[in-house]
Amino acid sequence: MSDQDLPPPDARDATDPPDDDVLAGELVLGVLNAQQRAAAQIRAESDAQFARRVSSWERRLAPWLGDAPPVAAPAHVWLQIRSRLGWPSSDARPGLWHSLAFWRGAAILASLAAVLAIWAGRPQLQQPPVAVVVPPAAEPAAKLVTTLAHDDGSTAWLASVDPAHGTVLMVPVPHAADPQGRVPELWLIPSGKAPRSLGLVSIEKSHTVKVPQDVVTALGAGSVLAITLEPPGGAPAGAPTGPIIAKGAIRT
Repeated sequence: MSDQDLPPPDARDATDPPDDDVLAGELVLGVLNAQQRAAAQIRAESDAQFARRVSSWERRLAPWLGDAPPVAAPAHVWLQIRSRLGWPSSDARPGLWHSLAFWRGAAILASLAAVLAIWAGRPQLQQPPVAVVVPPAAEPAAKLVTTLAHDDGSTAWLASVDPAHGTVLMVPVPHAADPQGRVPELWLIPSGKAPRSLGLVSIEKSHTVKVPQDVVTALGAGSVLAITLEPPGGAPAGAPTGPIIAKGAIRT
C-alpha cells in the first residue's frame, strides 16, 4: 500500500480516531516517551492499519534526512543528557568524547533534530507523487494487548499475547530492582485453575516469553497474567511464593 492509498487528512478526520496519524508520525520521529513508545510499537505489531500509517510516515520523512545538513552538537549538551538520564559520567568511559563512532552518532541525531525543525515550520507539505508497488500481504494474526498494573493503577508491564505462536512479548516500564534481591516471575492463571509459571521477566528491556505447549490454549479471555517477586532463579516449587506486584486480565 502506498501513501496515495491513504485518504487525505481532511477525509480521515471524519472516520478515523483524530490522533492515529499524529501518533504514527510521533512514533517515527521519536518524540514519544518510553511508555507511549512501547504502547505504540505493540499496537503497530497487532494493528495492520496503524502499521501502514507508521510505514507511510517512514517513507515521507526519509527523504528529508538528505536535506538536513549534519550538525555536531557541543560536548556539554551530551554531558547534560547523560546526567538527566542517570548514565555514568564520561569519566567512567575514558576516551568516549574522542570516539569517532560517538560523534558520527551525534551527527545523525543532530540531523534528526534538524528534520524536526523543518517539519514544525512547514505545516502544509506538498508530497511529490510516489509510485510504490507493494505486493498484497496477509493480514497479521490478531494479538491481545494486556496491561499489567501495580495496585495503584500505574503500568508496570505491557504484554502482547500471540496465541497463534504461543508467545508473550513483555515490554516493561523500567523501574528499580527489588531491594531484597528478589526477581520478577510471570504467571499465567487460567480461570479456575492454578497459576503456571512462564519464567522470569526483565525490568529493563523488552523480550519474548515462550509459553509451554500444554497451556497455550489458556492464552485467551478469562485468563490472568500476574507477576510475583521470587528468590533468584524463580519460585523453587513451581508455585508463587512472593507478593503479586502487577497483574492484568487477558481481553479480546
